[in-house]
Amino acid sequence: MPYDLLLKNGLLVDGTGAPARRADVGVRDGLVVEIGELGGHAARRTIDAEGHLVTPGFVDLHTHYDGQISWDPDLMPSSIHGVTTVVLGSCGVGFAPCRASDRDALIALMEGVEDIPGSALAEGIKWRWETFEEYMDALEAMPHTLDFALQVPHDCLRVFAMGERGLHGGVATEGDVELMRGALRSALQAGAIGFSTGRSDNHRNRSGAPTPASEADARELSGLGAAFAGLGHGVVQAVSDFDMAQGPDRFDAEYDLIEGMARAAGRPLSISLSQRDQEPGQWRRILSRAERATADGLTTRVQVAPRGIGVMLGLQATFHPFMGFPSYKAISHLPLAERVSAMRDPAFRARLLSEKSDRVAGDGSSLPPLADFLLSMLDRVAFRFFRLGENPNYEPTAAESLGAEARRRGVPVLEAILDALLDNDGRELLYFPVYNYLDFNLEAVGEMLKHPLALPGLSDGGAHVGTICDASFSTFLLTHWARDRAAGRISVERAIQFLAADTARFLGLTDRGVVREGLRADLNVIDHTNLRLHRPRLVNDLPAGGQRLLQDASGYRATVVAGEVITESGRLTGARPGRLLRSRA
Repeated sequence: MPYDLLLKNGLLVDGTGAPARRADVGVRDGLVVEIGELGGHAARRTIDAEGHLVTPGFVDLHTHYDGQISWDPDLMPSSIHGVTTVVLGSCGVGFAPCRASDRDALIALMEGVEDIPGSALAEGIKWRWETFEEYMDALEAMPHTLDFALQVPHDCLRVFAMGERGLHGGVATEGDVELMRGALRSALQAGAIGFSTGRSDNHRNRSGAPTPASEADARELSGLGAAFAGLGHGVVQAVSDFDMAQGPDRFDAEYDLIEGMARAAGRPLSISLSQRDQEPGQWRRILSRAERATADGLTTRVQVAPRGIGVMLGLQATFHPFMGFPSYKAISHLPLAERVSAMRDPAFRARLLSEKSDRVAGDGSSLPPLADFLLSMLDRVAFRFFRLGENPNYEPTAAESLGAEARRRGVPVLEAILDALLDNDGRELLYFPVYNYLDFNLEAVGEMLKHPLALPGLSDGGAHVGTICDASFSTFLLTHWARDRAAGRISVERAIQFLAADTARFLGLTDRGVVREGLRADLNVIDHTNLRLHRPRLVNDLPAGGQRLLQDASGYRATVVAGEVITESGRLTGARPGRLLRSRA
């Protein structure tokens, strides 16, 4: 019987960490059926992978496609960066369970926390559910490019059980906790892959209010953890800044709450990990606690982004430093070309550079406070503004910054930023790394990535659509860390294991993550030598005319999901083999 697909002459990196080896891979009925020298076998389709890596597809365990997945089958940009399985419902935010009366509130929450236009969500989401099980059924009925799994978000549970009290951070009663626990357990029994909660002070809804679950107490968290009792499957995810704004002495008490929730669940826990300027050593404290918990029998992992976590600024993007200046606000409604023309006029330019922001925080956008914050300390952060350029460099030196350029030119930093924003006819994007870039390098990130408890995460695919495009982190890991970086390089075998097998095993997905006979044919064919990231670009393809950032890559010859080729040379084929993964014990 012929293979449905035959990958010939490739260098197989199978995801186990074993050395790469030359081998063919035969696929039939969505599974890998034979590995070896298969040149004499017939196949309905053959891809010559000579000079290319053949790898398992990647598993991204931290995305925010919760609304987008109800109208968009393609799940870009994840699907063009080698990802074959995504996990939704991160950070405690999402859209199920949800009563009809609470839809606007959850949209405002997602808009504020994850920078997804509320108008796009309001127009695009196909509300065919109220309970989480109905949400699963509605998504399962739609064709998709990638496989996807769903976590139950804490904020949604809270609002579903408590209404207005839950929305505004009220203390949950025993009855409230019982209702939340029952809804969570029912979702887990229906196949939800886990539960997520968000406890970051940086996460706010559209009007600047804290997220519903951000101050949930130990009784509520442990009560929700108890929903996992006896089920034998599922994971718990938490994002927290550990009350950093209140001081380092709050760290252990906050960590205790999260750990207590995971211990009540008896299930693996993942926690977001990054280096933050406000408390540069906190990430080491998180690792220390994770190590202790793991030694004590609680499986704990840390989600690590392989590059600086930051924002992209531009005249087309959600944010740029001039958005609150009176002269800019007067032209902000104009098409880009007209704005650029005005901003190049010497008189307008001089007036603009003499002004200050008068934008009022909390006026309906989550980003103006950041704009005012950056402007207030511009001299301090000037050396963190960088041009991304045609071949983005995510580990630039201070000498490459706009602060250094301003110093060389003898002009104010704001003038150098203005000039950079006007490059490329106003389409230039500037990179401002907020986390993981304290000393103008990724040394701390390298240490995090190599820690035995690390998992690749925090891509935020589908979120921060006008400011961040980190869903390309898999490509960055394979180029920067597994090929280009002179010091601290990671072997390509370890990088593939990290992106595929490690994440799959953490989630309890035993049918994918490695290339092995009898397992899913989720595969990549990668020209690793020529793999590269392109400049991020803004496209207007969201509902209600909304825009988002996408980042293309060259070097993915093909990506395969369940034996079907979903991308060729970085372009989607239109195949829709993706399905909902229902987790079972």
